[in-house]
Amino acid sequence: MYCIVDVETTGGVKGPTRLTEIAIFRHDGRQIVDTFHSLLNPGQPIPPFISRLTGITDEMVQYEPTFDDVANEVMSITEDAIFVAHNVGFDFNFIRKELNWLGCDYFRRTLCTVRLSRKLFPGLPSYSLGNLCQSLDIPLNDRHRAQGDAAATVRLFEKMLLNDPAGLIPRVGLLSAHCG
Repeated sequence: MYCIVDVETTGGVKGPTRLTEIAIFRHDGRQIVDTFHSLLNPGQPIPPFISRLTGITDEMVQYEPTFDDVANEVMSITEDAIFVAHNVGFDFNFIRKELNWLGCDYFRRTLCTVRLSRKLFPGLPSYSLGNLCQSLDIPLNDRHRAQGDAAATVRLFEKMLLNDPAGLIPRVGLLSAHCG
């Protein structure tokens, strides 16, 4: 099992920054088998440059759940799955930070589609999600929004699975989360 994840945030991983949106597609290596998506109220103002980039405003998230409200769903849908993201360190560490604040230890095996795409599709001019999708004819709608970027990453991941004769993509699942 794989969970292809994308998040939008109020800033970088370090510091008191928070999530504003999360999208997760659970994939069995052949197809999507479950999904989770939510805007999130970060409990703090969204910086103007982030709102311009993502289109997510304070008004949009004002009545949305906080991460605390969706944490169990995030842990459940990612259980026994490899955590896949484009620049996985950002998405994984942000979710881990939010869960740590709730007293949860969060461990998942991770897979970075940036690093993997460099190995499976060498010589492309850029490996940013937008440029990679353009080079590989993958539709990318709703750019810089969690659901749009995660959906494009699913298509990228499926293309990677088809172009992985050396078996670079792990085929076994893994670690869990613990709160308390």
